[in-house]
Amino acid sequence: MKTIIILLAVLVSFVLRTQGQTVTDYDGNVYDTVVIGNQVWLKQNLRTTHDNTGFLIPNVADSTAWANLSSWGRCYYNNDSSAYDSVYGPLYNWYVADNPDVCPVGWHVASNAEWQAAETFLGGAMVAGGKMKEADTIHWAGPNTSATNSSGFTGLPGGGRTNTGNFQFIRENGLWWTSTSYNSSNAWGLYMWYLSPGVEHDPVSKKYGVSIRCMKDVNNGIENIKDAGGCKITPNPAKDIIKVDFGKNQKFIMLAYNTIGECVIVKEFNHSINVVDISSLPSGTYVIKLFGETNIATNILLKE
Repeated sequence: MKTIIILLAVLVSFVLRTQGQTVTDYDGNVYDTVVIGNQVWLKQNLRTTHDNTGFLIPNVADSTAWANLSSWGRCYYNNDSSAYDSVYGPLYNWYVADNPDVCPVGWHVASNAEWQAAETFLGGAMVAGGKMKEADTIHWAGPNTSATNSSGFTGLPGGGRTNTGNFQFIRENGLWWTSTSYNSSNAWGLYMWYLSPGVEHDPVSKKYGVSIRCMKDVNNGIENIKDAGGCKITPNPAKDIIKVDFGKNQKFIMLAYNTIGECVIVKEFNHSINVVDISSLPSGTYVIKLFGETNIATNILLKE
């Protein structure tokens, strides 16, 4: 009983940290957050002009100067911050993304593998883009294929700046850096396209300018409890009642999160198989996490 009470306290702390959480960067820009699987992401592109220790990230407007950079650089699409900064944020070269202090304290530029983990959680790279793109044709060019933003990620098409200093793809492509280098000249980047539901990963010149999204660092707490799998939900999809099977004869806690990272159900159980009423939940996709005394399990629930 003592163990489950301690675990419940940890879980409540996690919910309070992630539900409706906002994060502030060095410049004072405030970001919303979203939970995707066991990851927590910023919902907006990074907008800072300094790293979190106060060092300035130079704004480089001149095309020749941009092409010759081998150190930090940022810019704004068409060199017009008034038109593009508030929605899409700056475009940064990879030397900025490689700086461990560029994100707010406690956050980092996600690696290629961390991006792929989010995509896998959302059903794979072929469909994840639609679930991660903002669902409109205001910021995105039409038709913005399959865009639902069901993940809450709210990906935006900020375009990019080539390694020769030219701007391209505003409203058509959302382009982001990963922290993963490919070779001495290129690093892994990814993009979502207005004519595709997928996510593509490609090596990109480190001199290119694209957007940055930050992911929360994993710290001590429930993120470090081993995920042993074994969460069975039946029926799934479901409308009113589900049976949750942990597959282990132990006490556990169940949390359910909606696509914007809000915890909508907290239940404590004493048996491995339990019935849960979900009739009050809106239709949609939910992440179900079960936390036992020594392990966790995760599954997806589709609510009709």
